[in-house]
Amino acid sequence: MSQASQHGKWTLSSSDDDNDDPLPSASNNNSPLLFGSPPPDQHTSSESNHNSPKIGSNFHQPKHDPDPPPSIEVKPEPKSDTVTAATPLSIGSEARHAAQASQLKPVKYESNQSSPFLAGKRKKDDDSISGWALSDSDDDDKDKGQSSGQKDPQPKRSNPKLKKAKVEERPPSPHGRTYYIDEPDDFFETSVPPVNDTYRFYLNKVTGLEKRYNTGALHIKEILSPLFGTLKESVQFNYCFDIAWMLQQYPPEFRDKPVLIVHGDKREAKARLLQQAQPYSQVRFCQAKLDIAFGTHHTKMMLLWYEEGFRVVILTSNMIRADWYQKTQGLWMSPLYLRLPKGSPETAGESPTLFKRDLLEYLGAYRAPEIADWIQRIREHDLSETRVYLIGSTPGRYLGSDMERWGHLRLRKLLRDHTRPIPNEEKWPVIGQFSSIGSMGLDKTKWLAGEFQRTLTTLGKSSLRPDPPMHLIYPSVDDVRTSLEGYPAGGSLPYSIQTAQKQIWLHSYFHRWQAETTGRSHAMPHIKTYMRASPDFTQLAWFLVTSANLSKAAWGALEKNNTQVMVRSYELGVLYVPSAFSMSTFPVQMDVFPATTPSTAFPVPFDLPPKCYSSKVGAAHERLRAEKPVEGGEPVDH
Repeated sequence: MSQASQHGKWTLSSSDDDNDDPLPSASNNNSPLLFGSPPPDQHTSSESNHNSPKIGSNFHQPKHDPDPPPSIEVKPEPKSDTVTAATPLSIGSEARHAAQASQLKPVKYESNQSSPFLAGKRKKDDDSISGWALSDSDDDDKDKGQSSGQKDPQPKRSNPKLKKAKVEERPPSPHGRTYYIDEPDDFFETSVPPVNDTYRFYLNKVTGLEKRYNTGALHIKEILSPLFGTLKESVQFNYCFDIAWMLQQYPPEFRDKPVLIVHGDKREAKARLLQQAQPYSQVRFCQAKLDIAFGTHHTKMMLLWYEEGFRVVILTSNMIRADWYQKTQGLWMSPLYLRLPKGSPETAGESPTLFKRDLLEYLGAYRAPEIADWIQRIREHDLSETRVYLIGSTPGRYLGSDMERWGHLRLRKLLRDHTRPIPNEEKWPVIGQFSSIGSMGLDKTKWLAGEFQRTLTTLGKSSLRPDPPMHLIYPSVDDVRTSLEGYPAGGSLPYSIQTAQKQIWLHSYFHRWQAETTGRSHAMPHIKTYMRASPDFTQLAWFLVTSANLSKAAWGALEKNNTQVMVRSYELGVLYVPSAFSMSTFPVQMDVFPATTPSTAFPVPFDLPPKCYSSKVGAAHERLRAEKPVEGGEPVDH
């Protein structure tokens, strides 16, 4: 059964994990962020020294001062006249709902003890914040059938004779559901912003950063503004929607234009989504078919039809305010596609990367009459200037040549066909960066190395299969604790204790989130990127930005002795290969912001080389408590 709240959604199912073997705890904040049911009486966090973030004066740092700094101007979020108090808006996952609640009810921590590995700890009797134990929803089918009816192990009672460390209270954050920091007057562009015509890859603006780190970044209000075209109609493909907020991002002159929402909600969640749209006659819906269990409609894309032409935007943000506020997000914005002359052949307007063909094939996979008009419009436009390759996932089981149409096998084919072998390529590391982690088996050979790493290490048609280093970037507890949002940022970084216990081998791959080059070290990543870097991290063999997290549901998994591939979810991203830009490799841009002029260097969103978790941490399972996460919760990707 599907459930939803403020910023996401999750489905109820039987859990497949037992916690028969309690695991020892450690005391280092460099552990990966893991979610589980918090110990009922513990609210601890360690203090450590950190470099001050590159942020403006309105950044609310997690100090011990019980009152917010006076420089922060806080105002309540304006109430929508379309949502009544009797029927509160329920959008998103329990994790994000808990995140917002925990901001209004500050977390206590003991400054001299080890920090929690859990974000948003709650009191034992607090039933309102029960959704922190969230994970990806792509566990193996055989695991899903097992029961999770076991009771939580009882935590050991602490000795009352032991002297407790001084307990301090984390100050209230203005970044909760009803309070936001005001964007400065010059936050939004009033003229055409700097356009990176080379790669057309942008980061989202982040509230609270110095202006220079947002110069060249984009906000949804700017994407939908007249700066990029006179809008006639649009489609929003996404996973999570706040319809009232989304429509407010359109400028007043476009706000009543038709909007088609493509979603994957079912039953109660669908009813809530439809209820949101009742006051808006311009909003229509298209429900994506999800015929395989635990799949999601995770694609994030805009189709924008202008009087002047047509544009595609492929992004990583949900249609909710929190995703456009203080998180690191990314997007690819197409050029303005002009209409073809009447009578043009069907093959007209195609790009060297076959982007038009692939986009039409992806939209056709929905088998939805609501999209038919948009398919015809795309056929009538010239997409020949596109220089990226489209990589999508659509639910299904695929055989033969169809196996290479979707998911990681599609990526493998493109890398085989459009890249070339590189001398000493075994020293070129693979980098994956994501915001959610699914179940990948008891050891790396089950999927990560056996399938996915083989795809990521493909370069040309070489028969060599080197085993280069693999760096996986996922924020640590300390990264989240010191972020702009504080612990509630963890609501968008689901990785359950249950999943982590089954794959403790994975955490030796983990590296911290650090993004000084973009000023976003303290803006937790919801962006997903994958790339192949040179040994000195100054060159890239390719780069991918996508909605797909590190999961089999998103990327697909081979079945039946590798004769078919099964994909659960809808995903979408774009692949950059140097050959499409008449280059041999992409140079890495050292200083991304301010982005005021086009550059041939690629703007990687985070620092290279990635920084390993502390060697003292070991595997993440050393951090786990014996308590199980919220029983029965199987959330999906954000």
